[in-house]
Amino acid sequence: MNTPSDASAAKGSVVPVDPQPEPESKSKALTESVRRARPLPSGAELKGRWKQRIGAAKIAWGKLTEDELLKIEGHEEKLSGLIQQRYAITRNEAVKQVKAFFFKHRS
Repeated sequence: MNTPSDASAAKGSVVPVDPQPEPESKSKALTESVRRARPLPSGAELKGRWKQRIGAAKIAWGKLTEDELLKIEGHEEKLSGLIQQRYAITRNEAVKQVKAFFFKHRS
């Protein structure tokens, strides 16, 4: 089937080629600009945010005490390990729960 572009190519017309290289994906460029726009929080800021989230964590995982949650200081791996142990679930399930929690309660 002949399309208009096939016909013009057959007549010997030159199709312009963009000399610029393909830019990186827009989402990657956007991610880079967002990453540069927000500085990483300090350790004190992270601890402060964790203290604000302890109430929500106690609701999510009622078998964990406030003291245990305070000692964890928001470390995902430590929290996953404690949840795995206390609730007798797989490591993958604990990691999944923790990631979902932090995504839901991100600031």
